[in-house]
Amino acid sequence: MKQEKLFAGKTLAILSGGGDTPAINSSIESVRNRALMLGFKVYGIRTGWKGLLGDGDIVDLTNRPYNGLYGGTALRSSRTNPFPSKKNPEDRVPQVMKNLKRYKIDVLVTIGGDDTNGAAKRLYEQEGIPVIGFPKTIDNDLRTLTMHSFNGKETDAVICPGFPSAAKSIAEFATRLKTTAESHQRIMVMEVMGRDAGWLTGAGTFGGSTISLIPELEMTKERKERFFDAVADTYKNNQNKSLIIPVSEGVRWYNEKTGTCDVVYASTEQDEYGHARLGGVCGTIASEISAKLKIDARAQMTGYYPRSGMCNAYDRRLTQALADKAVDLLLREEYGQMPVLKKVCSYGELEEFNCGSIDMGKIGNRPLPTEYFDETKFVFTDMYKDFLEHIIGKPEFETFCTDFPKVHPID
Repeated sequence: MKQEKLFAGKTLAILSGGGDTPAINSSIESVRNRALMLGFKVYGIRTGWKGLLGDGDIVDLTNRPYNGLYGGTALRSSRTNPFPSKKNPEDRVPQVMKNLKRYKIDVLVTIGGDDTNGAAKRLYEQEGIPVIGFPKTIDNDLRTLTMHSFNGKETDAVICPGFPSAAKSIAEFATRLKTTAESHQRIMVMEVMGRDAGWLTGAGTFGGSTISLIPELEMTKERKERFFDAVADTYKNNQNKSLIIPVSEGVRWYNEKTGTCDVVYASTEQDEYGHARLGGVCGTIASEISAKLKIDARAQMTGYYPRSGMCNAYDRRLTQALADKAVDLLLREEYGQMPVLKKVCSYGELEEFNCGSIDMGKIGNRPLPTEYFDETKFVFTDMYKDFLEHIIGKPEFETFCTDFPKVHPID
């Protein structure tokens, strides 16, 4: 006799919201496959919360081919907020509730950061929607309570799907910039995504960079002077007379005209979660380095590069381990939770037994720990480097030796 699966007749729906990452499709596929194993019918909600507005935009993922290695999200994404916001004061929660009922969705899995999962948590608390959050961000600033041990010291770290692939890309980007910087004896100020946290910016050190700037360190007038001194000394002592300086897009840079520390906006228009688009601080910093130090400095934005491309091996296995933990949450009907990695570990240890879960109300944002950045020297510490080595391996970049003998003219 055929045995009925535990959740036969139930429907689980998946949505992805906010910025894309290389690991979202892997997350969708991993959750989908495990939900099918439990007997769920699985739907995909397109364009995040927007797909639950109006008549809804729902697709059937049950027993359909799905390429989890392909980056981004085949369900598409948006920054739609179902709750009233400054940009859209309409309360669209009734539309969400109506469509969940119309499409007979029993459980919702939301793949996103603090905004997307924050909205899911509110719906769980206010409306009783059975929801499980799934972490996602290349910025790696979503609090996951992942502990990192180094030389007998522990710190509250973060590992989110999307960050491993993005960090590898930033390390490779910096490696490639090295050759052009060396050829022209330039300083390249490389801007990296990171509105509030410098986790991703540190990956530049694995591509040969040294000095960096992060959002957690407000660049006051006094700090700017120390930064310029550090740049001058590091450049002078560099054999190839070149530097790569990764800076987070959210760096607050002292403005001589206003006397304030400001971020640089690419656009002041805000999304439905109140975020304006940042971008361009690398140009400001490069221009001031050139003017003050008389060293050729150029700006280079990494832009959407770290978000793009295929899901790497670490991300792939991480999403699978977290999906295994999501199965445990589904079986226990422990909703309002998000699966997380309990400790910083290498690829081989990415298993469900190293995963736990946290209440979605405790997610929030996690800035870069102070133990990871030396603000006196503007460099990432050995503890940060140990953290990142677990995820992308040891730094790999070539260095060209230019110790050629000087030829003097013959009188």
